[in-house]
Amino acid sequence: MDLPSPTRRTVTVVATATVGALVAVPVIDALSGGGDDPGTGDGAARARLSGGRTGVALTTGPGGVRAADVPLSSLAAGSARRSTGAAGLETSTVETDPFSMVGVTWRGDETTVEVRTRPVGSGTWGRWRTLRYQHDGPDPDSGEGDPTLRATELTWVGASDALQVRTSGAATDPALALLEPEVLTARALPRTSTRGKGLRPAIRSRRDWGADEGLRSGSPTIDSTIRQMHVHHTVNSNSYDRADVAGLIRGMYRYHTQNLGWSDIGYNFLVDRYGRVWTGRAGGVERPVRGAHTLGFNTDSFGVAVIGNFEEGPPNKRIIKGLAKIAAWKLHKHGRHPRARTRVTSSGSDRYGPGQRVRLRVIDGHRDTNETACPGSALYGRLKWVRRRAAGRIQRLG
Repeated sequence: MDLPSPTRRTVTVVATATVGALVAVPVIDALSGGGDDPGTGDGAARARLSGGRTGVALTTGPGGVRAADVPLSSLAAGSARRSTGAAGLETSTVETDPFSMVGVTWRGDETTVEVRTRPVGSGTWGRWRTLRYQHDGPDPDSGEGDPTLRATELTWVGASDALQVRTSGAATDPALALLEPEVLTARALPRTSTRGKGLRPAIRSRRDWGADEGLRSGSPTIDSTIRQMHVHHTVNSNSYDRADVAGLIRGMYRYHTQNLGWSDIGYNFLVDRYGRVWTGRAGGVERPVRGAHTLGFNTDSFGVAVIGNFEEGPPNKRIIKGLAKIAAWKLHKHGRHPRARTRVTSSGSDRYGPGQRVRLRVIDGHRDTNETACPGSALYGRLKWVRRRAAGRIQRLG
């Protein structure tokens, strides 16, 4: 995949939404590599990397994802710590094994998290970018996750071998997650997707993207009906290849379950830039499985995430078709019209308080229920096309 062009922004994130709990994972190897001698720096563990470097080592865990989970305080130890104001920290250069996805978790409230990365082998730094706040999450009354944990979205940064991180605001226990999904062979990813028939589209299974079922916990919650489809984007590169998609989904799954403490990946379905539909959360694609995708509005809905970043570019026709196919099938099954509106009750988001009744479109964007730019202006502006196509598909095939 190509490295998306980073942008420097200074938007302050006010973390008032609820997300899941941080699962205790071992700190792998942490080093703030700003020229300190090996073996110094408040007890930070160090690993020998390729080329004689020392830094953060990623290890292969369940699910075919190499990862490191590191307290930011260990990376900002000693001479590497530089104040960014009344609160916050900044690391010096952190040398790493190659990684392509990054996220940060913390406890507390108002926090800005910025990173810049160095593409593998380039020796050149990208510009600072602000990581977007994670507005996806289980509903407050679901019992899933820890309401005190905050997080950024898991962000695709391209193949990198070093980074710097800085935070501002009252962040407690900030932790860095670095991920590098491995490319699994065709033998390791058997094709078990269902064929399309009538309204039902072809849907790739969890086995198709290599889900390690040992990472999820509990049993799926099954609602009685579906009233809405919430559309998201994953803030990944828009130029990935077909073979990259399974790894991207495994990275999200790992982040949602092991870093955010959710029971499973948050989305019910995902659509890639080739228009393919993938199963997300377990429980059965036929059933109204409650996800953790739209804070305060997960009940009686399903969430579909398009893999890409639609603040940076528009969705192609295949994406629109893929969204329309899954929308037509799931909504018609429960007697909902794609171009209609419905009245629902919020269980508590950063836009609508608990118990507030809201009239929304049956197919809406994440920004309609939470204070977020998701699913990106370019995709949000084309949801009318999704509604129109889904309605036409129901008329032809329903």
